[in-house]
Amino acid sequence: MDSTELSIDTRDRFVVDLTEAVRGFCRGRGDGLLNVFAPHATAGVALMETGSGSEADLEDTLERLLPRDDRYRHAHGSPGHGADHLLPVLVAPSVVVPVLDGRPALGTWQSIVLVDTNRDNPRRHVRLSFVAG
Repeated sequence: MDSTELSIDTRDRFVVDLTEAVRGFCRGRGDGLLNVFAPHATAGVALMETGSGSEADLEDTLERLLPRDDRYRHAHGSPGHGADHLLPVLVAPSVVVPVLDGRPALGTWQSIVLVDTNRDNPRRHVRLSFVAG
């Protein structure tokens, strides 16, 4: 298995597009599977269309589903931080993508993104792991 870790600053971004970094990592690796994993209790990885307003729509949707207020038992950190700890239930911490001839086999409009609602910790890591087929 080949693996690398990306270091990402999410300070000013709710959704971070990882697609180009993923393509660069897969280049020259042949066929196999790529696992993209965020080892965080308050972030997730998703496949979605980017650049069309979907990022703002996702942020609005998650804010409706996980309001940032004092309703949570997990109450340390900034107001509503308990919601951040529920995010991985809705946006999984990993995705697996087939890789064909060194290219992630994504659909036409699919991008691989990191989703991070946690404003208390803007330093994130994402592990890319390739298993040859």
